[in-house]
Amino acid sequence: MASTNDQARFLAQGSHHIYINNDDDNITMELHKNKRRRRRCIKCCGCCTATMLILVVVMLVLGFTIFRVHKPTIRMNSVKIDGLNYLMTSSSTTLQPNVNLTVSADVSVKNRNSASFKFNEATTSLFYDDVVIGEALTPPGTAKARRTLRMNVTAEIMVEKILSIPRLGSDLKSGELPVSTYTRINGRINILNIMKKNAEIKLNCIMMVDLKYQYVRDIDCKRIVSL
Repeated sequence: MASTNDQARFLAQGSHHIYINNDDDNITMELHKNKRRRRRCIKCCGCCTATMLILVVVMLVLGFTIFRVHKPTIRMNSVKIDGLNYLMTSSSTTLQPNVNLTVSADVSVKNRNSASFKFNEATTSLFYDDVVIGEALTPPGTAKARRTLRMNVTAEIMVEKILSIPRLGSDLKSGELPVSTYTRINGRINILNIMKKNAEIKLNCIMMVDLKYQYVRDIDCKRIVSL
């Protein structure tokens, strides 16, 4: 009977449910999930940082190359005055009022930018003893990117104004007429409709008209460019 009771007791004990504690496994899985989240966050932040650095480098490169605005320049290459051979009579040093004098200037506009430089109509004035004796209008134009645009500017000299200047007699006797020119050009540089800059170019030149050899010499120019 004892053996039968022991066997029944053993079977009764085996019939109880056995519970397994899974808390440790849940904690481990949660830790793995957190690690994966951290890795994804680190990768995301790294990609964002790398992208930002690349954009900054690209913008810096563009800022120093394509988007960098250079000042256009203007240059007076040569000046010629037609009619000097009729300027004075062979027997006197007086200026003839019916003489037609024409000034022709070869002017170039150099554009060093990666975009074209468009400028408005410009005026070139010719001075003698601070008096305007001639003016020429230059039509609007465009200096292409990294190119030089050459223009021929022509102006009629107003002889009646020269006759009213007191120092004319002494200059005719010396055979030299000191004159000067002033040119002002306003325009705009437009780079991909992103970078837009207004530009103003001023060119002031002084020169000497040699009446004996009938040419213009000693041309000295100063330019001011503003952006």
